[in-house]
Amino acid sequence: MARRPVPHVPPPPHRRQRRERLPWERPKPGAEDPRAPERVARILASPTYRLAEEDPEFLGLPETRGVRLQIDYLKPELALERQGVLHTVVVFGSTRIPEPAAAEARVRELRAALEACPDDPSLRRRLARAERRRALSPYYEVARELGRLVGLSGEGPLDCRLVVMTGGGPGIMEAANRGADDVGARTVGLNIDLPREQYPNPYITPELCFRFHYFALRKLHFLQRARALVAFPGGFGTLDEVFETLTLVQTRKIDPVPVVLVGAAWWKRLLDFDFLVAEGMIDEEDRELFWFAETAEEILEGILAWYEERGEPLLGCPEGAAGP
Repeated sequence: MARRPVPHVPPPPHRRQRRERLPWERPKPGAEDPRAPERVARILASPTYRLAEEDPEFLGLPETRGVRLQIDYLKPELALERQGVLHTVVVFGSTRIPEPAAAEARVRELRAALEACPDDPSLRRRLARAERRRALSPYYEVARELGRLVGLSGEGPLDCRLVVMTGGGPGIMEAANRGADDVGARTVGLNIDLPREQYPNPYITPELCFRFHYFALRKLHFLQRARALVAFPGGFGTLDEVFETLTLVQTRKIDPVPVVLVGAAWWKRLLDFDFLVAEGMIDEEDRELFWFAETAEEILEGILAWYEERGEPLLGCPEGAAGP
């Protein structure tokens, strides 16, 4: 068959460049209107001329809060997906519980100061608190060992089917991230933007450390992939997360997850769960939403037993398979 003649086909234009500039690519010259250059400069400098995503004042308006909520959720979500993070063991606890060596050093420092000023009541109170924190400091090592065990639960440092996730701060959270980092595992930290600057602890995987504006979105990410919540002694923040999780499980707003309270004596002194049952504020079955543990091995063994009873693997599905 004879080929039909092909008409002349012009070459494809350049993706970005033109041989001739378009009229709007040049500002109106001063030769045509002496006022034009200064007026164009004022327009270009006006905040209204900025692209919306490059305008922090616009993005900070009350009216754009919905957009900020979306991106506060989406940025870490996309990063977690890219890194292959499927499930997490979330660890909470006080930022004020130091590692034992640091706790002992602080007690020695305050004792020396008190010996120099024995009548200073402020120093006496500070020493008493430091001694209490020293007594709690072994929990730092428990949290670190738990991080190590979770870090070893997969098939190597790139296996992100189950990783440690914390609030990213010092104390117990640092210890859990540190334990995972000790064995080369990836580990997640969710920091929050506060009026006074907060530094992340140094043991979080850099690509898995995030800073949130909204507590609500941070809380969502804590529980979205959680396979367990482990709470060490802590203050308002720890109690907030524990009670929120227990409420969500109690009401079945989320699929139940194991909740482990580390340090039975500490928690039972802080909270009288029997009183809540006796007063009819919670049901007897609500006592089964959590349990106590003392060591990292007990924590992980209890979580594994919980999932075995439920008939599910703790690690979830291999990468690429559908999750539970």
